[in-house]
Amino acid sequence: MSASSELRLPRLRGVCAAALLAITATASQAALFSDDEARRAILEVRQRVDAMQQRHNDEMSQVRRSVLDLQQQIESLRSDVARLTGQNEQLVREASELQRKQKDIAQGVDERLRQFEPVQVTVDGQQFTADPAEKRDFDAALAQFRGGQFPEARKAFAAFVNAYPKSGYVPSARFWLGNTQYAGRDYKEAIANFRSMLAAVPNHERAPEATLSIANCQIEMKDTKAARKTLEDLLKAYPNSEAAVAAKDRLARLK
Repeated sequence: MSASSELRLPRLRGVCAAALLAITATASQAALFSDDEARRAILEVRQRVDAMQQRHNDEMSQVRRSVLDLQQQIESLRSDVARLTGQNEQLVREASELQRKQKDIAQGVDERLRQFEPVQVTVDGQQFTADPAEKRDFDAALAQFRGGQFPEARKAFAAFVNAYPKSGYVPSARFWLGNTQYAGRDYKEAIANFRSMLAAVPNHERAPEATLSIANCQIEMKDTKAARKTLEDLLKAYPNSEAAVAAKDRLARLK
């Protein structure tokens, strides 16, 4: 109910009370007037009261309609707020899911890129940069050798040397390739690989072993003179190596 309606109610009550008093007064004074005059006065008062009551009812109906309209507007606003809240929550969920997918994609791209990025490795005392593919292939071939799969390891190391001729792994790959050839009694090929390794990196960590392996191949080939020369060269070039100890023992047995 509006404030103006609330102010009209007391006035209306006052008017009604005044009208009733007028009716009472008119009735009491009816004896002073003729019957027709009294009836007309009473009818006029009643008409005024009815008119005021009608106006009051009309005003109350208008107030009720206004209140209903306001309630409908409030409900409509509540529905709009609920709908917008739901949409906002959905947008937040979608944004969160999008961020998660973007993060997963970024991580996937980084992981794929890392598969192709060069890595720093140290093998047999040699430090160098290698592609992930080089490292993978060398490690696989070495695992075959250590597993006693010498024919498979021989193929793998030979393929590695051909595929990556400038790789920092090549000296070590030639050393292990020579060992697989020695295990397969292919002594000439083994000697060729050991010498290729020594010519490229004479100070390689496995150079003393490679020299000793050449001598072993020569011994297996019954080339005692060449074996003795190789062992003597080993003692001169790598006197403090473990291979030198074995070389002294072999020289002693060759005499």
